[in-house]
Amino acid sequence: MKLLVTLSVVFVFLLIPIQDSFSELEMSTNSQVYSPEHTLQVYGTGLPGENLILRLFGPDESITKFDQVQTDSDGNFNHQLLTWPDPSHGVPYGTYVVEVLSTEQNGLSKKIGINFSSTTELVSVSIERQIDTVVFAPESGALNQPFRVFIQTTRDGLNIGNDPVKLLENSMVHLPDSSSLSLKNYFKTLYAGVYYFDFIPQQQGTHVFQISVFNEGVTSKGFAATHVLSQNLGGINNEISKLNSVLNETSNELETLKSEIKGFDETLLMASDKIGESTGTIAISVESISEASSQLNSLLFPIIASIGIIVALQITIIARRR
Repeated sequence: MKLLVTLSVVFVFLLIPIQDSFSELEMSTNSQVYSPEHTLQVYGTGLPGENLILRLFGPDESITKFDQVQTDSDGNFNHQLLTWPDPSHGVPYGTYVVEVLSTEQNGLSKKIGINFSSTTELVSVSIERQIDTVVFAPESGALNQPFRVFIQTTRDGLNIGNDPVKLLENSMVHLPDSSSLSLKNYFKTLYAGVYYFDFIPQQQGTHVFQISVFNEGVTSKGFAATHVLSQNLGGINNEISKLNSVLNETSNELETLKSEIKGFDETLLMASDKIGESTGTIAISVESISEASSQLNSLLFPIIASIGIIVALQITIIARRR
């Protein structure tokens, strides 16, 4: 009896289909180019009775429309996803992506690129994606002082929102010593399509930032350069301000010294005048002394002559006595 039950269970298990053995998912659209008032029809195949998720992504990768459908017993589906409205901020002209996502086949999905334009004639054209990358970096920086670099990525004029580690993983900075540094793990998201990173330079010279964007098989590059100085312009301005302050103080001290020297000049002039007056007085005194000396000489000369005569007479008398 136990053997019969076991064989029955095995037989029933063999009758249950293994979905992964014939998993499939296909999708198509009724056109590749659409204009306002035209219908976006999505059709394809999946597993019989499978629930599928249909999503329409806008040029900025935001979800414009979201629906859920179920395949019939043969695995087919046909669904009107959208009637295109007039272009607006929420639904602008540009490149869109239609995606069908399986809920039973390990997240299997298919994508198709379509275009929404102003033309009313639906023609089959190839979809070309254009990614633009703009890098905003300061013109100058200071050694060991952080500065911030911003990156904007757009497609068809709208921002691309994605994980920056994957979107910008090949970006790098070229250093002044000719080496390069990967920026893969530096990026942070400001908002969808706009990213930034903070960089601390360790070398003086020109740093070239090469930002590489890769999205859905399309690549784009943007460049910016920052010249790193020993100190930033703010520090230089502070030094200049200090120098100006010192110069102002020196100028004030020079003005004070100049006024003091001017007073000293006046004192010297007064002293010179007094010396001149004293010199004149001394000259007059010398003249007076000279006149007195002449008068004295005229008085003393007869006296000295008389004394000389007396001394000569005495000598003669003494000589005669001997």
